[in-house]
Amino acid sequence: MSVPVNPVTSAGPERDTPNAGRVTSRPSTDKTSRVRAADVQALRNRVYTLSDISHYRTRDQLIIRAADLFFYSVIRVVCSTLRWQVYGDAHLQGVLASGRRPIFTFWHACIVAATWFWRNRGIVVMSSVSRDAEYTGRVIKRFGYGTARGSATRGGGRALSEMARCLENGMEVAFTIDGPRGPAYVAKPGAVTLARHTGQAILPFHVTVRSYFAFPSWDRLQIPLPFSRAACFIAEPIYVERDATSEEITAKQTTLQSVLDSLRLEAEAWRARNKVQRSGIKDPQLP
Repeated sequence: MSVPVNPVTSAGPERDTPNAGRVTSRPSTDKTSRVRAADVQALRNRVYTLSDISHYRTRDQLIIRAADLFFYSVIRVVCSTLRWQVYGDAHLQGVLASGRRPIFTFWHACIVAATWFWRNRGIVVMSSVSRDAEYTGRVIKRFGYGTARGSATRGGGRALSEMARCLENGMEVAFTIDGPRGPAYVAKPGAVTLARHTGQAILPFHVTVRSYFAFPSWDRLQIPLPFSRAACFIAEPIYVERDATSEEITAKQTTLQSVLDSLRLEAEAWRARNKVQRSGIKDPQLP
């Protein structure tokens, strides 16, 4: 994804005026444009390049690289067989048509299928600074994502600042909103804070799969089973005014929590209907 740099406009033909011999500001403008382009490229390098792991012990480096390639291969092989349905895509298109960029928010449980569904969009995701994050960070970058390193407990302010710069320069961002360690299905305030400071749109979504294995972790991580049906549910965007009061910010956080909860219930209802249809049993609630 390239970031356009505003071209320097021509000053027009020279005129015989008292200011004709004065040095124009164009060289300064050209230099400013070059500095800006260099800053944007440095930003893109930070978020999209695989992180340096040379400071880890050799054994740990081997484990990180092996886990990276293993999980990338598994996700690619399994998720490429999923059959998708999308609900609410018009909400995303509306945000893009307005000239804004989405701040995607979703639960940690559906990160595997979501990684595949939104691949190759250049989305920058907040990632913790722990060693465990090296695995996930390297995997998602292979699927076309970027990472801003930080979490609710370590480096969160730095990561939010990096994500704000990404939004300003045409990149989309995302939060696993109950990560990195839960509690599950409790939204943290990062997305609302970022939306307030940038004026961009919070776009909640939820992904579910008809058949999956729930990993025995704090988030009950859902591992899709091959050839299953999958669905992505996208809600209406949530906007936060830059001058919002503390009460209004709290209300927006409550709204975000409620919307994500509703999406999860809608997705579970979809999953239940699909399992009934697959079994061949007639559901009286289905047409």
